[in-house]
Amino acid sequence: MTAFFDRVNALAPQRIKAAHPEVKRFIKFAMVGGFGAILDVTVLTLLVFAFHVPDYLANLISVGCAVVSNFTWNTLWTFPESRGQNNLHKHFAQFLLVNLVGLGINELVFVLTDKFLFEPIFVALGINPSLAIYPSKIFAIGVVLFWNFGINRIWTYRHIEFGSETQHSHAEDSIPPL
Repeated sequence: MTAFFDRVNALAPQRIKAAHPEVKRFIKFAMVGGFGAILDVTVLTLLVFAFHVPDYLANLISVGCAVVSNFTWNTLWTFPESRGQNNLHKHFAQFLLVNLVGLGINELVFVLTDKFLFEPIFVALGINPSLAIYPSKIFAIGVVLFWNFGINRIWTYRHIEFGSETQHSHAEDSIPPL
């Protein structure tokens, strides 16, 4: 894992390395979310196409998997200062609550764009309409990214001073800062 983070850090342009600490946090949050999105879409695909779970139920399960992954990686990398607190359970509960609201937003955007936007487009283009779940999912994830970061930053991680550089030493866990 260290090699992965070293590579990510080496690829970051100088303007990102010099960016405001909250911009860097957002980038990290988005990268963690990107991994969560890959997990989300993978689980969604398996549930829908391999196990024939209805789309709406598969979406709920896949988002749940992504939430657990995202909390773990955001605690380790995006907001490492939160690990020094003795209230990890409280932070997880807050993160979960924010993400449950995000799930509601995700589900609403996913279902509406799937049924009323992308499926009709796919049908008109002669493409299998069951594949419309992918652009619908990506669109829903993009909308929820801003909700999740904003509310988690001002509520779940409010104890971390806004604009502060990460004070956590990554030496003990080999996860370098961005």
